[in-house]
Amino acid sequence: MTSHYALTFFGALAVIAGLVMQVVAQGGEPQQPAAPRVEPSQIRIFTPSGAQASLGDIVEAMANADVVFLGEEHDDPGAHYVQAELLRLAHERYGKGEAKRPVVLSLEMFERDVQPVLDEYLAGQITEKHFLAASRPWGNYQKDYRPLVEYAREQKLPVVAANAPQRYTNRASRLGRAGLEDLSPWAKQWIAPLPYGEPDPAYKAKFDELMGGAGGQGAAAHMPLHLIDAQVLWDATMAHAIAEALKKHPKALVLHANGKFHSEERMGIPTQLRRYAPKARSIVVTMVSGNGFPAFEAEKLGRLGDFVVLTD
Repeated sequence: MTSHYALTFFGALAVIAGLVMQVVAQGGEPQQPAAPRVEPSQIRIFTPSGAQASLGDIVEAMANADVVFLGEEHDDPGAHYVQAELLRLAHERYGKGEAKRPVVLSLEMFERDVQPVLDEYLAGQITEKHFLAASRPWGNYQKDYRPLVEYAREQKLPVVAANAPQRYTNRASRLGRAGLEDLSPWAKQWIAPLPYGEPDPAYKAKFDELMGGAGGQGAAAHMPLHLIDAQVLWDATMAHAIAEALKKHPKALVLHANGKFHSEERMGIPTQLRRYAPKARSIVVTMVSGNGFPAFEAEKLGRLGDFVVLTD
């Protein structure tokens, strides 16, 4: 199993187990470790045909899109560099001037129920220390996602906390999607409307292969029975959050950062988005580290997205 699929696997297990992401201690100041330096020469971009492209080509393609999926490997500095650059370039190209469009940042890395906290921070109503203490940021937030949020804050761009809370994806994995019906109306506001969509058969097969092959022989027998229900709840909730952002901000350009399994091959979130915003136009950008994609295979590149970014 490749390293990026291993990361997705362990990330899924974290969701299912209900593990709490690392947060900043209440009494201390936020740590701000420096992200590894990434040079533009370390980034290679291709179209599905295998032709070379550039960040500028991706930004130009956004003119005909409502949503841009930025599929990453969570531990890839190159992917985070590309995300930050695309957010900046998209805002400069579309968020300013006469043809101004709202540019919205949407993140898998924050769960729906912390949206009020995120909004308070963006509005300058609370300090960063209290924002981090209350928002359950991922352990790599400071070096990988903070630059995105801080850019949005400085430029007054909306930021969407898009993901389903782990406590509910955990429930779905244990009891199936039917187990979500017993949640209170307050809880249900933080997940996709019930009943949420079924997975595309190809996506389910891909997911089953990933889960069955992860962790060695016999690992699948120890998986929760309804893991696919949790996975699709994850996808559907993010898709619904994106659709709501498009309604709230007419003509918006939404840049959504997520683990690449959620959007590559236009499966996962893009499939679920068609349920909530059938007319939304989207671009899939899939970012893969050199370790996870050592050989150039044009056929595989063509399946991954509208643009594929290889990072060294």
